[in-house]
Amino acid sequence: MGDAGQTRLAGGQQVSKNSARIECYGTVDELNAFFGAARVTATEAGSRVESIGRFAQQLRRIQHELFNLGSILATLPEDVHPKQARITQTDIERLEREIDQANAELAPLRSFVLPGSTRLEAELHICRTVCRRAERLLVSLAGQEQVPPETVRYLNRLSDALFVWSRWVNHVLRADETLWEPNQAATGQAE
Repeated sequence: MGDAGQTRLAGGQQVSKNSARIECYGTVDELNAFFGAARVTATEAGSRVESIGRFAQQLRRIQHELFNLGSILATLPEDVHPKQARITQTDIERLEREIDQANAELAPLRSFVLPGSTRLEAELHICRTVCRRAERLLVSLAGQEQVPPETVRYLNRLSDALFVWSRWVNHVLRADETLWEPNQAATGQAE
């Protein structure tokens, strides 16, 4: 089956590996893997900075939430078990509080940020971009099939959180943000 480009959903339905649903929860799985890398980096930095160590635990919690999201996406609505793990409004509200807490410590943004001031910040930006892709795929899937509306809201809030957290870790690690300077591109420089 797998070698023929087919796989099964949680309810046993056979589908193509390039179906919108598989593409969507596969991207959520990819996002979770990148979260794992960021969590390792945060754990290592947390040995020097306590707040980053606590942040590593947030990343771990979100990895569990991403598995919950993948589980619900791998299951057609009619096959969802009442006790099946899922994303809830509580998860979304917690992300919103965490965004507000981190943002409260940051200076207003003056320009777009270029990823790469610290390893952890760059890894969080990778997570952000993969999260945005997962969100786009989920919105596309929601246009074709029924998906819980909390799943789209969760990914939207999570990508916002990742942007704020990328700035926050640089702030906590006392690393300067690399801001976009349009005139630094070759096209903006005089010969």
